[in-house]
Amino acid sequence: MRLVFAGTPAPAVPSLEALLASSHEVVGVVTRPDAPAGRGRQLRASPVREVAEAHGIPVLTPKHPREEDFQQQLKDLAPDACPTVAYGALIPRSALDIPRIGWVNLHFSLLPAWRGAAPVQHALMAGDEVTGATTFLIVEGLDTGPYFGILTEEIRPTDTSGDLLGRLATAGAGLLVATLDGLERGDLHALPQPSEGVSLAPKITVEDARVDWGTPALRVDRVIRGCTPAPGAWTTFRDRRVKLGPVTVTGSQLDPGVVEDDLVGTATRAVRLGTVRPEGKGDMAARDWLRGLRPEPGERFL
Repeated sequence: MRLVFAGTPAPAVPSLEALLASSHEVVGVVTRPDAPAGRGRQLRASPVREVAEAHGIPVLTPKHPREEDFQQQLKDLAPDACPTVAYGALIPRSALDIPRIGWVNLHFSLLPAWRGAAPVQHALMAGDEVTGATTFLIVEGLDTGPYFGILTEEIRPTDTSGDLLGRLATAGAGLLVATLDGLERGDLHALPQPSEGVSLAPKITVEDARVDWGTPALRVDRVIRGCTPAPGAWTTFRDRRVKLGPVTVTGSQLDPGVVEDDLVGTATRAVRLGTVRPEGKGDMAARDWLRGLRPEPGERFL
């Protein structure tokens, strides 16, 4: 089949590479426009664009897929389907109707659970034990279209969202190719998503990533792992923001937020800090950072 792939961040790259290695023909790529990145805030191409250009594939970067010029370019490419992974914009009906088969999305959850922009982070923060990936037909509505295939993935006790997303991106690439193979043969048909078990996974905000030391240790652990590496869990100490790497739940007890050596109290058991990133500095061992600060007895993270 003739394909136009739509995707933007690094987790979309394994799917693009798998499609390039498949029997299908990738005739174009749609990705978000170059965006400021890094400390210098210089414009940087998306990971998907970099891969596409390395393979000599035409790249379309509309500000929004409703643009008439973009839709005409897409029509000119005459795709049979538009496989999509983390593209980053809602597709309007006028664009959905262009490919013969439609836009086939790879979503990193077991739909209808965790519809939205941050399914992996929400699954971790909620304490789910199993998640997965789903391919489905994009329709108007948030991840509500009929599905083609699923795969499951166990969530490991020490998984960060980066760890889990990396595994799902790799396994999901195979699922996406298999879905397109089935659609080309004509023996794969979409089924309605279950009406029960719907949950939403909106983008994680900076405030969502702030650690509440008045919650149980397991909740603190899940929030930090769910926000690692992005947007990064954080707290404050002496009115300065500190980003936190994954922690370990211990058997010790301290009052919520109280710092003692590399331990911090929660509503239940204390957690042992791993790495921290103080404001304006790089990552360092929490024990070394706190040794330099010499916290007073009873001093707290807030």
